[in-house]
Amino acid sequence: MKGLTKRQREVLEFIRDTVQSGGIPPTLREICDHFGFRSVKAASDHVAALRRKGFLVNKSHQARALQLVSPLQKHRKPTRDIPVFGSIPAGPPDECLQEAEGCLTIDVGTLGFKPGPRTFAVRVRGDSMIGRHICDGDLVVLEHGRTPRNGDVVAALIDNESTLKTYVHEKGKKPYLKAENPRYSKTYPAEELVIQGVMVALIRKTR
Repeated sequence: MKGLTKRQREVLEFIRDTVQSGGIPPTLREICDHFGFRSVKAASDHVAALRRKGFLVNKSHQARALQLVSPLQKHRKPTRDIPVFGSIPAGPPDECLQEAEGCLTIDVGTLGFKPGPRTFAVRVRGDSMIGRHICDGDLVVLEHGRTPRNGDVVAALIDNESTLKTYVHEKGKKPYLKAENPRYSKTYPAEELVIQGVMVALIRKTR
């Protein structure tokens, strides 16, 4: 709590303890009574100082409207919502992507790139991509409209069936999809290969 006086630290700790024990912040009168201040103005001055220094915010003019600010708030970057479109097989091609089942809210700075309106995520099913450390249940974040490079992981429609594989385009040959598990064979399109998105991030939930 750098930048705070001893009394300001005590007031902040009292507010935090009151919220943790009762779920609501104390009023200025309760702060005044707890510390034995001669007037409510003394409590108000300490609270105002904590607001100026970024430790508290006042959401309204109500008596119990004080809100603690997380110490991490100063480090937080802008966030973006990424839609999650069901699951995609990391195995044999399957039916097309499902309807959106929810969204991911991510910190732009932490993820390392800025998602756009064409960024989406899918949940992985199967084990055909374990050689790229992509496991069943992972969330793969993809960018729609990006031109894939040789070796990129892509979500693709191959002959109108959806799958997640490594994109391979050898010189002078038609592109195909490669599994990263020796149990699965390469997948060549009989008619059409449509890239739905190129992988830009992987999110794993511990089990």
